[in-house]
Amino acid sequence: MPSNDARNLLQCAVPTAAAGAITVAVSGAVAGGKGALGAAVGAVLAILFMGIGLYVLQRTAKSLPQLFQAMGLMLYVAQLLLLLIFVGVFKDTSLFNPRTFAASLVVATVVWMAAQARAHMKAKIFYVDPDAEKSEKSEKTGPSS
Repeated sequence: MPSNDARNLLQCAVPTAAAGAITVAVSGAVAGGKGALGAAVGAVLAILFMGIGLYVLQRTAKSLPQLFQAMGLMLYVAQLLLLLIFVGVFKDTSLFNPRTFAASLVVATVVWMAAQARAHMKAKIFYVDPDAEKSEKSEKTGPSS
């Protein structure tokens, strides 16, 4: 993974993990041990899903740039559907508190999306390739002697 991709992943994962830790602490105080466990599972699941999605999207952008927008839309819809399925499957579990699980999942997902938007806005990505412009000028003028 190139450094820009790793930096983007880190800028999303760190705030999400911090929000997950806060939701675990709050859930533990409000709902006890099962609440903290539910919040931890929700936060980890959101980080895992969103991290895999970001990785897949970055790979698609490099290998098939013409499919980037469609792949991004399909990926986010698939992520949200899978998260909805997880909430539905675990709504009656006795392993952990399902309300704290769902709340943590939603909080972590929203924090991830906000962090991803912020990371993209702060990234200095060229929309014009300056090296391509130099090579076009040298081709037009011919080799310099």
